[in-house]
Amino acid sequence: MNPQAKLISTLSLLLGTTITISSNHWMMAWTGLEINTLAILPLISKPHHPRAIEAATKYFLVQAAASTLLLFSCTTNALFTGQWDITQLTHPISCLLLTTAISMKLGLVPFHFWFPEVLQGSPLTTGLLLATAMKFPPITLFLLTSPSLNYTLLTIMAIASAALGGWAGLNQTQIRKILAFSSISHLGWMTIIIIYNPKLTLITFYLYCTMTAAIFLTLKTTKSLKLSSIMAAWTKIPSLNAILMLALLSLAGLPPLTGFLPKWLIIQELTKQEMTSTATIIALLSLLGLFFYLRLAYCATITLPPNSANYMKQWQTNKPVNTLTTTFITLTITLLPLSPMIFSIF
Repeated sequence: MNPQAKLISTLSLLLGTTITISSNHWMMAWTGLEINTLAILPLISKPHHPRAIEAATKYFLVQAAASTLLLFSCTTNALFTGQWDITQLTHPISCLLLTTAISMKLGLVPFHFWFPEVLQGSPLTTGLLLATAMKFPPITLFLLTSPSLNYTLLTIMAIASAALGGWAGLNQTQIRKILAFSSISHLGWMTIIIIYNPKLTLITFYLYCTMTAAIFLTLKTTKSLKLSSIMAAWTKIPSLNAILMLALLSLAGLPPLTGFLPKWLIIQELTKQEMTSTATIIALLSLLGLFFYLRLAYCATITLPPNSANYMKQWQTNKPVNTLTTTFITLTITLLPLSPMIFSIF
C-alpha cells in the first residue's frame, strides 16, 4: 500500500475517533463514525485478495446500515423533544433504535455475524484495529447515553454475546476467528455492567484492548494465522511463544493475571446490585471461552507437530522482539497487583 495513502487512512481514523468521542451533538458524532468507516476500508482491502474485498464489502454494508439507524434514532429524538444533545436522548423509540445501531457497530449478538468474517479477511494489524480502536467510538456513545438505554434488551444481548462468543469459538481453527468470538464474548461482559457502572465498562475495555494487542502483535511476530501454524512457530522465538500462553490465559480471565481484574470487578458489582443470578450465569459462560483459550495455549506451547522425515523446523530468528509487543505483554501479565493504583486513578 502506498505510504501516503496509509498515512491518510491512519490520520482519518484518529480524526474520526477524536470527533466522535469529543462531540456533544449527534450530527458530529455521526460524522466521526462515518469518517472512521471510510478510513478503515482501504486498510481492510489492502491485500489484493477476494477474501479481503469480501470483508471490506461486508464491513461497509453493516456499518452503513448501523449509521443509518443511528441517524434515524437521533432525528426521531430531535423531532419529539427538540434536543440534539447526545446526553438528552429520552424518547423510548430513539433509545431502542440507538441500542440496536450501536450493537450493530460493536458486533453484539444478534448483530455479530459480520465480525468474524471481516476479521478473518483482514491482515493482523487491521484486525487489531477492528477489534480494539474501532470499538472505542461506539463504546463512548454507549457510555454517554447509558442512563437512557433499554436495560432489559442490553442484558439479554450481553448474556447472549457471552454465550455465543464461547460456543462459536469452540470449533474454530483460524486464530483470527477465535479472537473475533473472544471479542464478542468480552463485549457481553462490558455491556452487562454499563448502566450500573460506566467507568467499570471503560476499564474493562482498556484492559481488553491491552490484552488483545499483546496477542495480535505476538501472532504478527511469529506469522501465525491457524492452529497448525502456531504449533510449528515455537522454534522461531521460544520465549515469546511461552509468554503467548500467559497472554491467552490472561484474556481468559485466570488469576493472578490482568484479565482476572475486570471479571472480578464486574461480578462484584452485579452482586452489589442484587443480580446474583446474572453474575452466576455470565461467570459460568466464561468457562466456554476458557476452553478455547486453553486449546490455543496448548497448541502454542505444549503440542509438537509430527516429526516426520520431510518436516523441517523453522529457523529461529535473531531479530529482537518489538518494544511495543514487550510493553503490551508485560501489562497483560502483571497489571493485577497494580490494581489499587488503577482504582485510585479512575
